[in-house]
Amino acid sequence: MNNFSFHNPTRLHFGQGQIAQIGNEIPPTARVLLLYGGGSIKRNGVYDQVIAALAGRTVVEFAGIPANPEFDTLMQAVELGKQERVDWVLGVGGGSVLDGSKFIAAALALDPDIDPWLIIGNKTPLKSALPIGCVLTLPATGSEANFAAVVTRRETQDKLSFKNPVVFPRFSVLDPSVISTLPPRQLGNGLVDAFVHTTEQYLTFPNEARVQDRLAEGILSTLVEIAPTLLADQSDYAAQANLMWAADQAMYGLVPLGQPLDWATHAIGHELTALYGLDHAQTLAIALPNLLDYTFETKRAKLAQYGRRVWGLAGDDDGAVARAAIVATRRFFESVGVKTRLADYGITDATAAADGVEAQLNRHKRLALGEHGTLTPSDCRAIVLAAA
Repeated sequence: MNNFSFHNPTRLHFGQGQIAQIGNEIPPTARVLLLYGGGSIKRNGVYDQVIAALAGRTVVEFAGIPANPEFDTLMQAVELGKQERVDWVLGVGGGSVLDGSKFIAAALALDPDIDPWLIIGNKTPLKSALPIGCVLTLPATGSEANFAAVVTRRETQDKLSFKNPVVFPRFSVLDPSVISTLPPRQLGNGLVDAFVHTTEQYLTFPNEARVQDRLAEGILSTLVEIAPTLLADQSDYAAQANLMWAADQAMYGLVPLGQPLDWATHAIGHELTALYGLDHAQTLAIALPNLLDYTFETKRAKLAQYGRRVWGLAGDDDGAVARAAIVATRRFFESVGVKTRLADYGITDATAAADGVEAQLNRHKRLALGEHGTLTPSDCRAIVLAAA
């Protein structure tokens, strides 16, 4: 097991009725910038609960943060926050809103002479950010309990991340019952997001990180078990709770400790989103099975372990079990409604897609990906081409 240091300061309030905890977390004198997306929180009752919990505080609302939060839109929220002299940021939504909230909180505390785009990619040091609270409405990315965020800039076709401990949320509310009103597409996306986030911290090579392996396998097995229940009855609270907690724990920070990591699927996925506007989970479902095929020999041992422990596959031949595990992974994504081929999303020119991803990775200097640092943009081109 590799050396590691770990700290996660986010307080989590989990369960039904926990949105009321906002009142105990945000000071009564706070000026709160309330951020959300397209307005579904006003239809499912979350907005009313949030406003009730914020009673007595000054609340400034900014709606319309899109999926794959867009830099220009986030900067509009930053300007509003400056005008209204806010001193807290409260994001209510899924990973896109919460990622956007982290950027906004950081930008509001940034020296005005520094270009906020430099936050992305950690190109400028962040010494502080406004305090952040989160109310999760779509379990998927784990953004509610970590210090990472991804921002898109449409005009330059960039989808890039930043990480900094100053944007750890002070608290997050996770009420599983909000899953009841999610559209099927978002439910499937959430299942795939959580699944792939876990595999990228696990499907590398054995490294004697046995507790972390079991954590990853527990998350993956849970997602496989609850998916059919949720697809049949989205209001099943036990399944809702397990999905929300699994998605949170996938990116909480415990799974990768001491482990070799492989974020190449995300690198490819981000470029596909930047080029074609696909949902994050859709790009992950396209990239992962083909990446596992492409890197089969280096991942064989861990794939076989995954096949036996998560999918219950039998047999002494590691190669056969590993191959079957990749097939099972693709079938799982398809079973929750997230397709795994470029053509499924109307991308009929796989060569153009592969060329585009290769060019983007070169432009972003993502030149040595994978757990061994041996995957080049050219390798990623071949992975995308295989996803035709």
